[in-house]
Amino acid sequence: MTPSFHIPYAVPTVLLALALFLKLPTFVRAWRDPEVRATTLLLFWATSALVVIIPVNIERLNKLTGIPNIATPWAYSFLTASCATGLTMIMRWREEPSERRRRKIRRIYWIYVGIIAALWVTFFLASVPEPRIYDLDTYYANTPWMRENILLYLVAHLGSCLTASSILWKWFQEVENPWLKTGVVFLQVGFALGLVFDAAKLTAVTARWFGINWDWLSTKAAPPFALMQAVLAAVRFIIPQTGPALKRWGRDQSEYLRLWPLWRAVRGLIPAAAPARFGFWVPLDLRVMQRQQRIHDALRILAPYFNSGLYHKAYAEAVTTHNEAKARVIAGAAAILDAIASYRNSTPTHTSKEPPQIGPEITNHIAAISVALYRPRSLDSLRQRVTNTENLNTHA
Repeated sequence: MTPSFHIPYAVPTVLLALALFLKLPTFVRAWRDPEVRATTLLLFWATSALVVIIPVNIERLNKLTGIPNIATPWAYSFLTASCATGLTMIMRWREEPSERRRRKIRRIYWIYVGIIAALWVTFFLASVPEPRIYDLDTYYANTPWMRENILLYLVAHLGSCLTASSILWKWFQEVENPWLKTGVVFLQVGFALGLVFDAAKLTAVTARWFGINWDWLSTKAAPPFALMQAVLAAVRFIIPQTGPALKRWGRDQSEYLRLWPLWRAVRGLIPAAAPARFGFWVPLDLRVMQRQQRIHDALRILAPYFNSGLYHKAYAEAVTTHNEAKARVIAGAAAILDAIASYRNSTPTHTSKEPPQIGPEITNHIAAISVALYRPRSLDSLRQRVTNTENLNTHA
């Protein structure tokens, strides 16, 4: 048996374990919340079931206990427990708290606890001396008590998939939150794949009852659907936690890069306050905040050197070839470059006693003006033309 054979089992197991890991902080903070407990337990049971059914772990468990096929009731119990918690979790999401909902949830728990107990009883009553790793369901399909054991877990899984699919289908039409709606879709598809798994398994087992060998349905066709169901369930719980964070990260990263040209242009100015030194692992939103603060500090320094007349003339020229919003951004970028040049030449534009300020035409469009600075040559050309026009008007 090559290690690569276990990769299909490892992928959903790792994803479920990751979802469980991401959920643990919420569980620690709000373990009294029934929904949080149900979600955490679902991930724990599902992860445990997959850990047990990895072929190498089945062999280890059989050897460790000395009981052939002991992994079977363990795996079926974890799977059945995940069915119960998954079903009750969806009910809590879908229905408002009420005595009726509590009775339904208690009834489901008691039913599935009874099924788990029956799984262990029927397993120890059955005679299953030959260890089977891949084809236990069909190999022992006609064995007294093991036959009932197999049917118990399949029927329990089938019932939870049918019920959950029905609830999710009705709920999908009411959900508005995009992240939650995406999660509902993943769960819906996952339970649909679970139904295919159950159909393939039950068909193969039923065929055995009639002396027909359709074992490939159980050993080859069914497992990929179960593993995909686990992957989709894991993704459903990962997306709502990582999706918004990734969206914020993407927005912050975009803003950070958009501000880079303006930050580079003004970083040589004397800062109004000593900037904090952030390391590489500091959250991106703090680095964005620092870059924004540095730019605003520089704009305060540049205020005495900002030529509003040049800005308006640059806008008047730019608006002939661009729309109004784009022209304002280009004019703002040209005026900022002019203010930086005046600062370096120590030629302030404002000499009055009142403290000068750069207006909202610049401060409200910092990111867009910064992006315009990616084309400094065209801005310098515009600034030079406007400056020459001003000089000609002055001499005239």
